[in-house]
Amino acid sequence: MSDLFDDDEPGAGGNAPTVTISELSGAVKRAIEGGFGHVRVRAEVGRVSRPRSGHVYLDLKDDRAVLASIIWKGVASKLRTQPEEGMEVIVTGKLTTFAGQSRYQMVIESLAPAGVGALMAMLEKRRNALAAEGLFDAERKRALPFLPKVIGVVTSPSGAVIRDILHRLRDRFPREVLVWPVAVQGERCAAEVAAAIRGFNNLAPDGPIPRPDLLIVARGGGSLEDLWGFNEEIVVRAAADSQIPLISAVGHETDTTLIDFASDRRAPTPTAAAEIAVPVRAELRAALAALDERRIAGMARILRDRGDRVRAAARALPRAQTLVSDPRQRLDRAGDRLPTALGRMADRKRLALTQVAFDPARLVAHLAEPRAKLRNMSLGRAILKGLSDRQDRVKRAQLRPAGLIRMAEERRSLTTQQAQRLHRAGARILPDRARALTSLGRTLETLSYHEVLNRGFAVVHRGDELIKNPNALSAGDTLSITFADHKTTTARVEGQAASKPRAATKAPRPSSKDSGQGSLF
Repeated sequence: MSDLFDDDEPGAGGNAPTVTISELSGAVKRAIEGGFGHVRVRAEVGRVSRPRSGHVYLDLKDDRAVLASIIWKGVASKLRTQPEEGMEVIVTGKLTTFAGQSRYQMVIESLAPAGVGALMAMLEKRRNALAAEGLFDAERKRALPFLPKVIGVVTSPSGAVIRDILHRLRDRFPREVLVWPVAVQGERCAAEVAAAIRGFNNLAPDGPIPRPDLLIVARGGGSLEDLWGFNEEIVVRAAADSQIPLISAVGHETDTTLIDFASDRRAPTPTAAAEIAVPVRAELRAALAALDERRIAGMARILRDRGDRVRAAARALPRAQTLVSDPRQRLDRAGDRLPTALGRMADRKRLALTQVAFDPARLVAHLAEPRAKLRNMSLGRAILKGLSDRQDRVKRAQLRPAGLIRMAEERRSLTTQQAQRLHRAGARILPDRARALTSLGRTLETLSYHEVLNRGFAVVHRGDELIKNPNALSAGDTLSITFADHKTTTARVEGQAASKPRAATKAPRPSSKDSGQGSLF
């Protein structure tokens, strides 16, 4: 290599030999491979890639540098421990170069775990410290709203994550979405995500920009380094202090960051976060329809039960005809007695009036007691004056018999008018009562058992007992038989009554010499 680049006059440069890129790369390759040979390295595994070729590409790193490495397919298949991101390993291999990208790399020949990676150790230490402060306690977590009106999303506006969220929300239940654009990896990631969470919480509920009812912090999958911004303490504290319920959807299902512990709910993917945020509108409609059907069926059942109870109660109530039958009969009886009672009362009043009219002293004595009672009343004087005027009129009437006669005639005329009115009322009521009595008599005749006897039947008694079944008879029983003409014939049972009805036989007609006794059988 020194022969290719030897220059006796370095300052001139014009005499330097001209080489191709391939020659230069080959010279660098030989220099690195010859100068280092086999090396043994302790490092943390970073990004790991496994293409279809079967080779394994990975990064070995520490806190200041990264070394690209490769494990060929044959070696990778024989490794007892496969490299994983975050694992601290000890590897042995050769340094070489890759001319296609002008870089040097290590070809790993053996790999063994060396313990927990530095980044993972730092992450675990930070998680324990924040958990000790109570930022991850279940009591701090808030319940998510069933159907948020506005949803705030903290993510990159140009990635596939926001499109997946919007698409899922549109399919399930469209909602208003506010996007706060942030960097989801790199140095600016943590500060911007924390500022977005606090910015949404600082929005006024009634301001020009609506305050979200739910927040979603989302990012697609990536390596531990790519997701490191969501492990920063500033982001975790912002998520824990959020007054708005927050869903963490960072990385894929296997990725875990510290914001997942501080959030109110963790979603395995951004799409799953949208599914958690809102219900399915079609399912809600179906549930409401089912509830409405249950409500209608329940109301119908209640009405049916109430109807049955009302009908059962109605059957227990007496009929209206039964309720009014007794008062109607009492009214009829009172109506029948009314003319006679009115006449008697008129006679008594007429006699009393005659006695008073011809005995002014008794009238004056009769008025003395009311006059004494009225003296203590507020209107006593006026009423007393009226009584005095009446007394004077009575005294004057004593001295004038013609006045007494005129008073008696007036009383008699009034009594006569009342008697005439009673007579007219009785004449009007009596025909109605007679028609009702006639109708009841006809009904009684229709329902009477005599009508049954007229159709050829008879009534059989054994003493005072009415015989309804011939099986109740015994030989030697004496029976009384009543026919339609109300005549009773005596008969005697001579044999045991048959258990089944037999054809009727015509009984011999009793002769005129018979004593009136005969046999039914």
